[in-house]
Amino acid sequence: MIERYSRPEMKRVWSDENKYDKWLEVEIAVCDAWSELGVIPRKAIPKIKLAKCNLKRMEEILQETRHDVTAFLGAVAESLGEESRYIHLGLTSSDIIDTATSLQLVEASDLLLNEVKELTTVLAQRAIEHKYTLTIGRTHGIHAEPTTFGLKMAVWLEEMRRNTQRLTEARKNIAVGKISGAVGTYATVTPDVEARACKKLRLSPAPVSNQVLQRDRHAQFVTTLAIIAGSLEKFATEIRALQKTEVREVEEPFGTRQTGSSAMPHKRNPELSERVCGLARLIRGYALTSLENMALWHERDISHSSNERLTLPDSCLALDYILSLFTSVMKRLQVYPHRMKRNLELTRGLVFSQRVMLALIDKGLSRQEGYRLVQRNAMKSWKGNRNFLTLLKADKEVKDIISAEELDKIFDYQYYLQHVDEIFRRLGLTKSQWQGSISDKVELKPRSI
Repeated sequence: MIERYSRPEMKRVWSDENKYDKWLEVEIAVCDAWSELGVIPRKAIPKIKLAKCNLKRMEEILQETRHDVTAFLGAVAESLGEESRYIHLGLTSSDIIDTATSLQLVEASDLLLNEVKELTTVLAQRAIEHKYTLTIGRTHGIHAEPTTFGLKMAVWLEEMRRNTQRLTEARKNIAVGKISGAVGTYATVTPDVEARACKKLRLSPAPVSNQVLQRDRHAQFVTTLAIIAGSLEKFATEIRALQKTEVREVEEPFGTRQTGSSAMPHKRNPELSERVCGLARLIRGYALTSLENMALWHERDISHSSNERLTLPDSCLALDYILSLFTSVMKRLQVYPHRMKRNLELTRGLVFSQRVMLALIDKGLSRQEGYRLVQRNAMKSWKGNRNFLTLLKADKEVKDIISAEELDKIFDYQYYLQHVDEIFRRLGLTKSQWQGSISDKVELKPRSI
């Protein structure tokens, strides 16, 4: 089902055709290595390199052997003739399967890294575009203090940069081959063959192995995909929250003929972000399975094999899909600064409560006393829908310490923008580096009620 929605490039990586092509690529690389060492005649290599695996024939043989590698070898042998005796020389099944799987994971990693890069670029563009777009910051879902929508995007951007580092490291640790024979002793194949074959395949030979590549490598890879998916779920959850009818600060793209509900024609649901969240949970489940695959009996068993036929391709396919999907959402995300302004002013100036308290402390009050005076008026404003600034100006204890003019200066939204430029410089976010437009500073004053 996931494969249906994935990009053709990622589907090709995990297709049966590519899988068995990789198996054959490994077999040929080993034969080539053997020939360089004089074990296989050099004259046999050109024909070996023309070997094919007829998938239909392999399926027929599989019905008899019940073993996919022996069925594969049988189908390949039929395409070669007498040179087939050199195929799989000194190898065990995992030499081929694990090394070929590494090749597939490297291909998948490169596609995913490109997707991560594209999303990172889009987030940088949206961050610059809304660098000064004031919005309310929320903690526990409750209005806290002003921030900017650009800073929200910058936080996401920096997280995706860390995800790039994680995926790059996971790619490095999975880009290994294992050509060490049964239980990894090199009794029937030499370390030199492994080194030569891996070089041809652009992989590093595992320094030591038993019968399989150790599954901590695969666990790191899948858990890395799960972390990236977790980031996407975090971002998508924020969009879902900001698209609520009573908030409506952003909105997913919505087509002119799109429908949101079979029953209610007015609905515009954040269904794309919800899709991202749902598939992120699936990838997390695969991460747990990959961790459990680390503990195999002795030199190997195949308890990991059956589930990896699902977890490895599906986690790559699912992440590729939601990366592409979320990037599309962010490119066309509708942002509504006027709604942000309206929501910012909902609490009638309460967002300045900390600034007022700090001003009272600066005038000589203790923190506890300053907090008491501000909270007393804040609760009156909260419960009575009254303007916070008006209440402060009418409070004798407050106005004996701070003048009305000083209070007016405190209630200035531009105060919260004073370090935005510095933050963006630290992130290397300048208009000259990223395409996009920087919106004008939003001049806001708290509404008098």
